[in-house]
Amino acid sequence: MSEHIDTVIIGAGQAGLAVSRELGVRGVEHVVLERSRVAQAWRDRWDSFSLVTPNWTMDLPGTPYAGPDPEGHVSRDEIISYLENYRSTWDAPVREGVDVDSLRAASGSRFELATSLGRIAANNVVVCTGSFQKPYRPPTGVLPPGMPVIDALEYRNPAELPAGKVLVIGSGQTGCQLAEELFLAGREVFLSCGRAPWVPRRLDDVDTITWLARIGFFDQPLNSLPSPAGRLLANPQTTGAGGGRDLHFRTLQRLGVVLLGRLAGVNGHRASFVDDLGASVAFGDARWAEWRALLASELPTRGYAVPELPIADPFRYDPVTEVDLHDIGVVIYTTGFRPDYRWIELPVCDDMGFPITDAGTSPNPGLFFCGVHFMRVRRSALMFGVGLDAAIVAASVASSRGRRDT
Repeated sequence: MSEHIDTVIIGAGQAGLAVSRELGVRGVEHVVLERSRVAQAWRDRWDSFSLVTPNWTMDLPGTPYAGPDPEGHVSRDEIISYLENYRSTWDAPVREGVDVDSLRAASGSRFELATSLGRIAANNVVVCTGSFQKPYRPPTGVLPPGMPVIDALEYRNPAELPAGKVLVIGSGQTGCQLAEELFLAGREVFLSCGRAPWVPRRLDDVDTITWLARIGFFDQPLNSLPSPAGRLLANPQTTGAGGGRDLHFRTLQRLGVVLLGRLAGVNGHRASFVDDLGASVAFGDARWAEWRALLASELPTRGYAVPELPIADPFRYDPVTEVDLHDIGVVIYTTGFRPDYRWIELPVCDDMGFPITDAGTSPNPGLFFCGVHFMRVRRSALMFGVGLDAAIVAASVASSRGRRDT
């Protein structure tokens, strides 16, 4: 099978659906190719997953959140329903179950896509495959043969795991959330911790994300980061579980989770850990102190009273630097993801693997990106930020088609 489609969107998550809607508004015919189902990245989350940002952030173009609890946190399935309804409302031309194996330059059209249903020639391609596609495991040694090891994407619920204690490696949002869920399910949990910021879930009954949005925190551009590597910093530790609550090193320690430093290496069935837990906690405290100062200075200038801004309690711990892996039933890696665009056979990425764009437009004519972390600003990949990027990208696609047709 081979066909020609003028404009192809790859990916039917929030970015792909938003771009589709914006192209439709501009009268640009197109097709959205999705490897599995609409909102697949959300379907891949574990069973109890809840939206970490408040509900009002479900704000795609033309369909803002209209529910009764804007500061709450809906379940995974409600997020999926929102995106499915969005697709139906705007009648997005999605073809589900189509894998795109490669994208390359072509003669006669700008691009050729090799897909599971055959080759497609396209003049414009918008890549909306998410911010991060590939699970990342740090090089820390080889775990014993036969030990059950999974990445966060493979986790569904505590009952599906092998019996025994659990070692979670990675302490960003996902690592903390899984550690809490597993401990509450009756498992003994060890959490290998790295550097991650944290925020209180709410300040004066308003979500901290809402407060940060009010001061334009999520509109900060990429060059506001100390270095490009800041794009890989973990998201703040917190959770939407149970309607949303605090979740960070201190709450996990009080709960009974055994906190460890970074995994240093593995020798047989002995895993060793760096005694740097205190430094990791201090790093998170320093980030919260910066945000506290930012809120205190910026909220009054925007007409808001400053809420009570808590200061973290002193953190004390007894270092645990070795764990006998004979006692561990399963290891779960939650050490984040990295971008993966190796299937694009064109020079599109920087040294860190992120696509090079000018507001979503690649230096390769006819190629565009949307839904990339910090593509324009901090909220570029989030549901309350991707819409503006989608409109910019759609306008660029329409302009590109106009220049080609003249």
